[in-house]
Amino acid sequence: MTGEDMEKVFVTKLKPFLDAVAEKMDLFVPKKTSEHYVFRKYDPESGNPSGYDYNNIRSCATAKEFLFPVCELAAVFPQAAEPEPIKPFAVFGLKDCDLRSLAVLDKVFLEDEYEDTLYAKRRENMFIISSDCFDPAKTCFCNVLGGQSYAKEGYDLNVAKVRDGFVIEAGSEKGRDFLKQNSIMFIDVPDSLLAERDKNREKTQQQLGENNAQYQLDKSAKEIVENSTDSKVFDEEAGGCVECQGCTRICPTCHCFYLYDSKKEDYFTKMKMWDSCLRLSYAEVAGGENPRKVLSDRIRHRLLHKFVYFMDRYGIDMCVGCGRCMEGCIGQTDMRALLKKLNEDLKVAK
Repeated sequence: MTGEDMEKVFVTKLKPFLDAVAEKMDLFVPKKTSEHYVFRKYDPESGNPSGYDYNNIRSCATAKEFLFPVCELAAVFPQAAEPEPIKPFAVFGLKDCDLRSLAVLDKVFLEDEYEDTLYAKRRENMFIISSDCFDPAKTCFCNVLGGQSYAKEGYDLNVAKVRDGFVIEAGSEKGRDFLKQNSIMFIDVPDSLLAERDKNREKTQQQLGENNAQYQLDKSAKEIVENSTDSKVFDEEAGGCVECQGCTRICPTCHCFYLYDSKKEDYFTKMKMWDSCLRLSYAEVAGGENPRKVLSDRIRHRLLHKFVYFMDRYGIDMCVGCGRCMEGCIGQTDMRALLKKLNEDLKVAK
């Protein structure tokens, strides 16, 4: 195959492809556990299904964990600590909602003089292999917020399952280089299989539309939330919330963290750890004052951050519609239903 042919290729089996990736860097692949997918380090010596699963929907774990760990060492005093070298690594099976979540995190952690050097280094060394959704969960609502079942950008390679194999498409120079270097394992994609891929995408998008027909909004999420600050809906939602913070912990875009100091025998460490705006003491200031002691105020703030403040600052929603928050919520709060309630509440108010 010539260089010009390496934008889209076809392979009958994924294992040789994954083996080739794993030869160059650590590779993390989706593995099904019960009803959900989690990421595991790929072992080339293991065959399918013990080595990997082609995930039909986004994983339970988020891509955030590869770039923004739950807990990491931020500083040491009095002697500076040398950070461990960050080696190239690849993640297979990320979906469009995952890639959109990375775009959100990039806005925060790669912002000019506020750049997080550890995040930046991991991001630079990350090789993204996304894949198409083909059986979204009932909780997936990416289409309500402008997403879709397949990636359009933000990936190095994208994999789409079709009859008798997989269509692999390059989305970056790194992806094109990989296809060229391993061209011996690929063949040209027949037009019939590209048509099948596009039909599968259309079918999945239609399924998303049917699943979320009752949650379609007639205004932007920003406009709805921004004009609903006095709505009693937030008090109603607080009645079912148990403040477990699961929604923010499993969210692929939530990025609040706090710095924790600890004393060792002869030095001090500063740890960077995930935080949650739903935690009671999150907004507490010196003297014990807290502007958001009431749970409904914290729920309101969460939505304002996702749909208003972030949009005002960066021009994109901070929610990607992946639905993980709904699956992780003990109180069964439904983000899309909450937006719909606020939408309907605005109509009544008029």
